[in-house]
Amino acid sequence: MAKLVVAGITVPLRAFDLGLSLEVGSTTALVGPSGAGKTTVLRAVAGLVRPTAGRISCGDSVWFDAAGRVNEPPDRRRVGLVFQDYALFPHMTVRENIEFSRSDPADAYLERFRIRDLERARPGELSGGERQRVALARALARRPDVLLLDEPLSALDLPLRQALRDELRTILVGWGTAAVLVTHDLTEAYRLGDRIVVYEEGRVIQAAPRSELLWQPSSRSVARIMGLRNVLQGVTLKATSDRIQFRWRGQTLEAVNSPTHSYLPAADSPLAFFIRPEYVRLIRKDRDQVDSAHHMNLMSGTIVREVDFGATWILYFRLDEPGAPAQGDYDLEVEVPRLVYEILEIDRDRHWRFSLHRGSIHVLPSA
Repeated sequence: MAKLVVAGITVPLRAFDLGLSLEVGSTTALVGPSGAGKTTVLRAVAGLVRPTAGRISCGDSVWFDAAGRVNEPPDRRRVGLVFQDYALFPHMTVRENIEFSRSDPADAYLERFRIRDLERARPGELSGGERQRVALARALARRPDVLLLDEPLSALDLPLRQALRDELRTILVGWGTAAVLVTHDLTEAYRLGDRIVVYEEGRVIQAAPRSELLWQPSSRSVARIMGLRNVLQGVTLKATSDRIQFRWRGQTLEAVNSPTHSYLPAADSPLAFFIRPEYVRLIRKDRDQVDSAHHMNLMSGTIVREVDFGATWILYFRLDEPGAPAQGDYDLEVEVPRLVYEILEIDRDRHWRFSLHRGSIHVLPSA
């Protein structure tokens, strides 16, 4: 598998200058808000946009080098590009679309992508999932060194998107081609990418393996882009290599420090952290004695509103402590399965004690 290396490219955009360094050896997902410059990265790699600085290479081939005045045209770059709307040729059949720029016979791709029975159809006669498979087949028929995917699932409805997400992952793993995926959907990025790059206003603000990014976002900005909930701020009391104690909303809380990225903020300094809603544990009313081994960081509060999501309920708690809530009219968002909601009869009792295991409080090293 050839490695794509994007080194220090700069592309002037309307609101900012895009800057990027990136190495891709498997599947890398670029995640960020609309207008962050994600699609421009793909266009620069494909040769559709010319950077003003930097270098782009794939394996032994240099595709762009500002200093060396190298700028290979798109047709000289071994790139397979799948656009957001697939960009199939409407006047061509499925077979003709695949054969347009193929290096291999189209028959193998018709079989591999299960579109043999559609080979005489035109794009207007295909479903969204069928068009996606044709676009992928056309891109891979070039035998590209790198596959570029620009939000390939965004135009599909939810059930089809979920099914094709799993199918696309199987294709990417099975094909063994380096790929760059652009998306604003964290679930899609996590399911498809081996590595995730979080992008904002033309800059990488964190790049990490997907499991690390999910559990160890580097800042509040990354947490916000990832759509994490209960992103809060307290004041540090004491920090050691394995524990951090801090104050928040009148409570003294304790969190586990990262074993790989230990963070030692000074006493009285601001401390950003987040709490996953599904990790907050409600304490049953029939348990007078609370086991400190299983329940720590104890708090109590009242449900001020709730939302039914079918399989789960989202509860918005305001703590009993005086003072303004941390998040508008509430302090914590808590997620419980429907079965728990019904067993505890939460609809009949709005005041609860709850606990947070120290390992479920995730400290954010920077603002």
